Amino acid sequence: MASFVIEGGHRLSGEIHPQGAKNEVLQIICATLLTAEEVTVDNIPDILDVNNLIQLMREMGVTVSKKGIDSYSFKAENVDLAYLESDEFLKKCSSLRGSVMLIGPMVARFGKALISKPGGDKIGRRRLDTHFLGIQNLGADFRYDEGRGIYEITADRLQGNYMLLDEASVTGTANIVMAAVLAKGTTTIYNAACEPYLQQLCRMLNRMGARISGIASNLLTIEGVEELHGTQHTVLPDMIEVGSFIGMAAMTKSEITIKNVSYENLGIIPESFRRLGIKLEQRGDDIYVPAQEVYEIESFIDGSIMTIADAPWPGLTPDLLSVMLVVATQAKGSVLIHQKMFESRLFFVDKLIDMGAQIILCDPHRAVVIGHNHGFKLRGARLTSPDIRAGIALLIAAMSAEGTSTISNIEQIDRGYQNIEGRLNAIGARITRI
Repeated sequence: MASFVIEGGHRLSGEIHPQGAKNEVLQIICATLLTAEEVTVDNIPDILDVNNLIQLMREMGVTVSKKGIDSYSFKAENVDLAYLESDEFLKKCSSLRGSVMLIGPMVARFGKALISKPGGDKIGRRRLDTHFLGIQNLGADFRYDEGRGIYEITADRLQGNYMLLDEASVTGTANIVMAAVLAKGTTTIYNAACEPYLQQLCRMLNRMGARISGIASNLLTIEGVEELHGTQHTVLPDMIEVGSFIGMAAMTKSEITIKNVSYENLGIIPESFRRLGIKLEQRGDDIYVPAQEVYEIESFIDGSIMTIADAPWPGLTPDLLSVMLVVATQAKGSVLIHQKMFESRLFFVDKLIDMGAQIILCDPHRAVVIGHNHGFKLRGARLTSPDIRAGIALLIAAMSAEGTSTISNIEQIDRGYQNIEGRLNAIGARITRI
């Protein structure tokens, strides 16, 4: 098991480029199963979750070719349907959260899918009901094999339908959209997720011959087609990494420029950091963060304590709340962080309290942070990364701390962040992988 050793207290300086968006690319790779023709995808991040999915595609019989540093082509012409029923395939699916998005494409194109309960972060309940109910609404039959612990999904030909989703799940909406593009007739999805990742998926599918309207809204209409063809697609920069770098600059009092961020697709993220008192400027498609000795949390107009909460897009993504919580520990003022979606994601705050942060964990969803105003630094500590986003938040805390910190279980960080220590060391961090 690998660890990071971080020497805290060093300021960063220079330019950093965000990687391709992890949450988008997992959907896009699964969507390549919808056609027998070649699909080329650019700006793919070199991270564990994505590499594991690419390897799984190879083992499924998809022809995968590396075209460049971050570019791959996928041709699902001869998918090995027998392998998709094997215990080896199902075991690999169980360790990869993104594998659940194979269901829609496989049922739509091949009429059958088997999937084990997928793994991923241990951040609380992550229901699959939206995925399953949506695809059932298209006429698929679900059966749970208790002996093997797998779901078997079958359908002769999916049929378009109207559905109102019980939650605006990003992966759930993606799965249903991928199933519906080859269904017979028209599918209407209300309360659909509308994150930029999903917009990207829908636009790619339309270039492949799908007929999806309502993109960027929560009401999608999909007219089924007989088949899809190949295309080329470029993945957006990862908005979570962009937000992580903004927070990192503030915590370490650093001046950095985050390059090519696709600013128009960041939504409320820049403004959410401004509410914590962090100055940042849009310069073309870059974000410039000046060095700040102090950043002061805003209050609401009536003077009450600021609350920062996650919400479905265009609200604030839950993936950035861990970072914002850490950043608030050195701000001037107090803030309530409300993590509505996952009930275990805030449990990492005990590690920050051990480092000297002033945080009151109210319940599994809410924490009050009383900022230090850089009055005293966090202390170096021995830490463990419980999930991807808490992992990067702890790394930010360690970079700003006094002394040396060790973070173990960094495989969780590697799942979502490409060569993070190399890129940060290049702009002044002191991080060693052991």
